[in-house]
Amino acid sequence: MPLSRTCSTLLAAALCLPALPAAAQDSAPIVLDTVILTGGFSPVEADAYGRAATVITGRELEQRGAATVQEGLRALPGVSLVTSGGSLAELRIRGGETRHAMILIDGVNAAGGDQPYNLGGLDLSDVERIELLRGPQSVYYGSAAAAGVVNIITRKADRTGGHIRTEAGHGAAAALGQSLVTERLRLQFDGSYREDDGYDVSYGDGGDDDGIRRGALALSGEWKAADGLTLGFSIRRAEERAWFDATSGAPDSARTYLRDAPFWSDRAERIDTLWAEASSASGRLTQRLAWEDSRVTLKTHDDYPGRTETRRRAIRSRTTLGLDGAAADASRTIALAFDRIEDDASGSTAYARTTRSAAVEYRAAHENGLDVQLGLRHDDNSDFGGKTTWAAGLSWRIAAGPLRLHASAGTGILNPQSYQLAGGYGAVGNPHLRPEENRSIDMGLEYSLPDGRGLIDVTWFRERLADAIVYSGAPLPDGSNYRNLRGTSRRQGVEIAVRHELTPALTLGAAYTYLDARNPDGTAAVRRPRHELGLNATMQTFAGRGWLSADLRHVTDSRDTEWWHGWGNEKVSRLPAFTVVNLAASYDLDERMRLTARVTNLFDKPYQETWGYGTQGRAAWMGIEQRW
Repeated sequence: MPLSRTCSTLLAAALCLPALPAAAQDSAPIVLDTVILTGGFSPVEADAYGRAATVITGRELEQRGAATVQEGLRALPGVSLVTSGGSLAELRIRGGETRHAMILIDGVNAAGGDQPYNLGGLDLSDVERIELLRGPQSVYYGSAAAAGVVNIITRKADRTGGHIRTEAGHGAAAALGQSLVTERLRLQFDGSYREDDGYDVSYGDGGDDDGIRRGALALSGEWKAADGLTLGFSIRRAEERAWFDATSGAPDSARTYLRDAPFWSDRAERIDTLWAEASSASGRLTQRLAWEDSRVTLKTHDDYPGRTETRRRAIRSRTTLGLDGAAADASRTIALAFDRIEDDASGSTAYARTTRSAAVEYRAAHENGLDVQLGLRHDDNSDFGGKTTWAAGLSWRIAAGPLRLHASAGTGILNPQSYQLAGGYGAVGNPHLRPEENRSIDMGLEYSLPDGRGLIDVTWFRERLADAIVYSGAPLPDGSNYRNLRGTSRRQGVEIAVRHELTPALTLGAAYTYLDARNPDGTAAVRRPRHELGLNATMQTFAGRGWLSADLRHVTDSRDTEWWHGWGNEKVSRLPAFTVVNLAASYDLDERMRLTARVTNLFDKPYQETWGYGTQGRAAWMGIEQRW
């Protein structure tokens, strides 16, 4: 049975299922202490982490009414996310290209190869938290992590139980989860289905709405085979269909750039993981060995139908040694990493390459509050030979007080992607392209509010990208459509994050990014807002049984290319500033059942994130969740 049909059955069953009795302990999301698991080759606490990072928990995302990863990321500093219709989302970190940001699901590359991952309708139903690591992360994740990493961490149940959730309004959605947990075993199933009615992307022509439909299934488990030895696995499958419009043959403005069309794309995703973790020498030595296989298949049904598939198979080894105690508690550790990665791509052309990597990380926590992280990595790529990247981070809690300084520097690389080298779908590749290299430095000051009521963090960053790869619609002198730019692309700015528990019932939050992103010729880079501000207020109501949340997002000084002038005559224009307000609320009927409601774009404001593309107007949803 196709996955989409299976998920449709799940939705129908969920809508018809009566309230279930409370048969076991509550499996509601657990709010964890802020710990960044992907900050290196071993866990690191946030207040000891030198590089810029943000963590948002599943509980916070739920209170804000976010339903997809797209919606969740918009609230974070250092991120710009623009859509070309609801199905295509471009994520940029600190002004980098979409291909410079790596998307992980439980630490595994979600893209299934060397292409950027399209967030599309990726759901939040089984997400425990999202970790955003800003700045180059190539030491830890290799090529494609040149500007940063988003790691989507799914829930790992710690007790037997489950939940079922349904939602209806501007479409329909359902999610179902069940876990079995014993002293030595965890087995967990999660399924979700979401159908968003969408909107007319080609605004102004009165066409049909372009929606998105996604179903996902996940099965994971782990077994404590012996003291000091744990074995685990994870299987994820997803299918997504998204409808989109076509470009017009003779546009004369943004409103006529697109025309209504019955086009759609089908995307299938799979991620399989097997892993083993071992601990020895009284916990001083920990080892992890993992096999990963991720694959994305995309079929387009338009004027030029096609099929592409990207796949990544990896074997990864991680070894951490505690130099002065158990690795989990040691003040000094050293970690070694070895990877073997095979990337394959097929479509109009086929491409394959292999990367072998070795890396080392040293970490030290000093009694004066100074924490140090140093990393070095060497990649040997079958096409581009050897490349070395490095990273350094410092965190200093000043005199055990409320102030913490953090700073980092490092380099990141991105090898040319398969389609840039081999071409396809009318474009001619360039086999002589050089890897892009990003150099970064940032410094920040964090202030912890009294009594642990929140924090204020301000970070300045500067990044320099060399050999940026660009596309040209007109053939270049060498006959290809891709080339490395001469000179350096410059990006710098400021990131501000604020969280303040004003009272036990009211929490205020803010995220602001100032970004100055320039091409080598000094012109402003497109689709990178100079100013982006997010404000949030969450209030506990009804004696703690309810929550009410309001989010405001303001974007100004963003530019995009007007394509209707023709190749070689493109014009860059400034998009109008816009403000979008969302509301969300929940109410606990009892300890097991919760009602939810949310409204996006409350004031139904029209706006543009991408030139020529419409955006979602007001949309409302209501839902119910049962836990057991």
